[in-house]
Amino acid sequence: MITSMAFFAVEDTFLKLATAELPKGQAVTMTGFIGMLIFAGLAYLNNQPLWTRAYVSPTMRVRAVFEIGGRLSYTLAFMLAPLLTATAILQATPLVVVAGAALFLGEHVGIRRWIAVIVGFVGVMLILRPWGAEFDMLTLLAVLGMLGFAGRDLATRASPPSLTNFQLGISGYLMLTTAGLLIWTADPRLVALNLHQALLLSIAISGGVFAYYALTTAMRRGDVASVTPWRYSRLIFGAAMGAFMFGESFDTMTFVGSVIVVGSGLFTLFRVGRK
Repeated sequence: MITSMAFFAVEDTFLKLATAELPKGQAVTMTGFIGMLIFAGLAYLNNQPLWTRAYVSPTMRVRAVFEIGGRLSYTLAFMLAPLLTATAILQATPLVVVAGAALFLGEHVGIRRWIAVIVGFVGVMLILRPWGAEFDMLTLLAVLGMLGFAGRDLATRASPPSLTNFQLGISGYLMLTTAGLLIWTADPRLVALNLHQALLLSIAISGGVFAYYALTTAMRRGDVASVTPWRYSRLIFGAAMGAFMFGESFDTMTFVGSVIVVGSGLFTLFRVGRK
């Protein structure tokens, strides 16, 4: 899980760098399409079918809608807004999953976990600061991305167990390709890549593919209560990349809000683990 979070930060960073020189839609579409081809090749080499009816099961259709929305919104968020802020907001995803499981899946959530969810949302508000002059509307894209990923995670709980990690990778990167095509409609230019741009995209694609496979492996093979809290390490890697590559830094309110979000999430996961 820690390795996955580190390589997702690499993917975000180098895709952000690539889109400074390339049309955003072209870069995201290429990332998604090549990633999908890589997972398709891995599935083929392991004698796994590239097509299965499980892809179009009701649960996977719902998952696809949320994943496209999450990918579209979060990708635009870290491209257009500070990487550190987008990463910090994304850390609220487990809290939304807990609330969604109670509201839509009928899971029991006690008063302590509800309080933790509410406190976590207060932390998100401290990061956003919609009441201040410094509020950036683009950060709302990160909120929409977080909600999309939470919906995807909820749908994944009921996804067909017959799908392998490679097949889930094919599905996930197909959704990223779709999100890229939607972004591309706003700026339909096609730019020939030079060596520097190709290198940036290659690093982003490699990081993303490795991260996605590591994530699915961790969630399917590891003990969920033990593995999931380490998702918060993404904030550390995102902050490091933001500082090193883009000169970003935590301001006081963002730092306090991030601590509240992570603390609330860890408390929630601790309660789930005890149960």
